Amino acid sequence: MTSIDYITLETPEPGAAEIYDAAFGLGDKVRVRAATAPTTGFRGFIVSLVVSQPSTVDSLVGTALDAGFTTVKPAKKSFWGYGGVVQAPDGAIWKIATSQKKNTLPATRAVDDVVLLLGVDDVKASKQFYIDHGLTVEKSFGSKYVEFTASGSPVKLALYGRRAAAKDAGVSPDGTGSHRIVIGTKAETFTDPDGFAWETV
Repeated sequence: MTSIDYITLETPEPGAAEIYDAAFGLGDKVRVRAATAPTTGFRGFIVSLVVSQPSTVDSLVGTALDAGFTTVKPAKKSFWGYGGVVQAPDGAIWKIATSQKKNTLPATRAVDDVVLLLGVDDVKASKQFYIDHGLTVEKSFGSKYVEFTASGSPVKLALYGRRAAAKDAGVSPDGTGSHRIVIGTKAETFTDPDGFAWETV
């Protein structure tokens, strides 16, 4: 069965692995390797960290900023919960969010889910592509949003329209060049319709 064992961020940033570890401490779920492939603007993906309560959002955003990230959207309450968006020194966009609006437990830094959100040109076509590659749909909202079952995978996959993903992150949808991300899987190597590469572990 196709699943995400880890994601590899390709970056020219020296010490990027240490930066990500200091910011979020995700271990082998997120790896880093050197790359200089040209890229500009939005790379078409967001790494989303889903947590239990606002204090955890604030803690992770705080360590990200201390590690050199910049604020894209400050953490705040919204209709759906509480969250914010930060950008790594290498340009990757991260969202930290919870569906809760109040703290009900002691503060922690635990991440409940890591979700790789791909901004795609055609959600319906990409959904079918991933179904054909062995993924199972967990949630689907027509041509707007799709989330696949994690099946024990440490990283979940979700699809959003590119413009909608960029709007959610608070950035322009414009961007060209390399995505600078590779998805690690035990399944076969392939590239999806939007150019996101999956490589065999």
